[in-house]
Parts: sequence; C-alpha cells; structure tokens
Amino acid sequence: MNINYEYYRCFYYVAKYRNLTRAAEAMLSSQPNVTRAMNALEQALGCRLLSRSNRGVALTPEGERLYSHVCIAQQQLQEGEAELAAGKDLRGGVVTVGASETALHGLLLPVLRRFQLDYPGVRIRISNHSTPQAVAALRSGQVELAVVTTPTGVRHPLEEARLVDYREILIAGPRFASLAGETIALAQLADYPLICLGRETKTYEFYQQLFARHGLALQPDVEAATADQILPLVCSDLGLGFLPERFAAGALERGEVFAVALAEPIPERSICLVTDKNRPLGRAAQTLERRLRAAARRKS
Repeated sequence: MNINYEYYRCFYYVAKYRNLTRAAEAMLSSQPNVTRAMNALEQALGCRLLSRSNRGVALTPEGERLYSHVCIAQQQLQEGEAELAAGKDLRGGVVTVGASETALHGLLLPVLRRFQLDYPGVRIRISNHSTPQAVAALRSGQVELAVVTTPTGVRHPLEEARLVDYREILIAGPRFASLAGETIALAQLADYPLICLGRETKTYEFYQQLFARHGLALQPDVEAATADQILPLVCSDLGLGFLPERFAAGALERGEVFAVALAEPIPERSICLVTDKNRPLGRAAQTLERRLRAAARRKS
C-alpha cells in the first residue's frame, strides 16, 4: 500500500491522546485536518480504527493492533531526530576511529582526551589495528577515520594526509652491552637476534624494503603483534628491536636499554590520517579530523 505517512502520524497522536483536539494541538494542526486524515487512513486500510463518542476517541481492536506498530515506528523516528539534533551541536553522536599503536600513542590520545573533555556527550569507539587492518576497516565503512603510520598503500577513493613525522631507532638490552658506543651496519644484524613487527604489518614491509635496498633480507627471530610489545621483549634481552624513539625514551633514561648506532640511516616515517572521499563524515568525525590536523600543525 502507498499510504501517506502523515496519516499514520495523525493516527499516532490521536491514539496516544484519545482526543482529536489534543492530537491537532500536538501536531500544530486543526481538528478538521486530523479528522480528514483519519477518515482517509481508515478508507485506505478498509477498516475502522477509531470509535468516536462524546467522551472522546477509543481504538477498535484493529486500531489497537495498528497502534502497537505505529507507536514503535514513531518513537524510533523521534529518537533518530533527537540524535541528529544532538549531533549537530555535538551534544551526542558517535565517532569511530581505527588506529595503529604508534599513531595512537604518538598523536591520537592527547587529541582524544581534549575532544572528550569538550564534547562529553559524544561516544568514541577506537579500534586498535595494524595499518592494513585500520585501512581495511575504513574501506568497509566500519570506521570513519583511520590514524595510522606510513607506508599506508592507500588508493582512491581513500586519501592520506601526513600529520606528524617521527624516527625509529634500534635498541638493545644489557645482553648486548658490547654494542654500546659502536656503529654497526645493517648486514651485521644477521649476527644478532632481531625483533620486528609481524609480516602482516606495514612496519615489516617498511624494514623489508630498507634491507632490500642494501641487498639484504629481513629475517627477524621474534615477530611481535603490536609495537608496544617490542620494548618489553628488548628489555628481556630477547634481541635488538626497531622502535619509535619516543616509545623508548623512558627506558633509555632509566638505562634499561640503549640505542645502537647504525651506519645506514633509517628513513623518517609519518603518522597520517586516512579518509574515504566517497563517504561523508558525521559532525563528530569532522570535528575530530580538524583537531587532528590542528594538533599536527602545532607539532610541526
């Protein structure tokens, strides 16, 4: 059936208040308009929905059955309208972000802290992913923004914006104290156990390409699932590991690990924001995107 939604809206208010005049007032309409809508709805459905008397309006059995469905639908619509209204001024809503470990700690966390303080009604959903997983979640629409590290390997319609550059260093624990103060070549790492992120990560790809440029094969002895696992593994003397310098800063100061100088420089990497140009962002995600870009400008 192709029945005017306005008829159902009128029926909702008539059934709710059991009074045509009150229903008209709630809808900012007139009683004759409401009466005409009810007559049209009954004619379209082929049954009586209302029983009218001097005491007001009562629902027929058919009206009661219809109201049980119309009530749910109308309340859902009202909740949706309220949610959108709250989202317009960020009193409510949800923002979804896929983030890699390095991006989370290197930029995203302080921005999210300030965002939550300013917009406590907005719910934040963070998915902790590797870069490929975060990009895949963005492509499938599971998240609105991806904050990850290079290389991302994204293609249209995904778009990458570099936010913050950072450097990684090679660190070692007490077992390898003989390397302190020495400069070694990448080729010499074959003589030591090496810790690296897993093969499914872009970090593995980054170091695989670095080694290949020098005619070497990357062959880690230990593969970690996330960046925050590498420091404990190095501190436990399981091998040498590459880590963003800021991740290792505390352990370096405490003397738990030391930096190993490399003859070949490690290229700079970047924390970047990836968005899908084919998917419009919600108001909350737009605001978070602006804040991420502003935070990046302050750091540069």
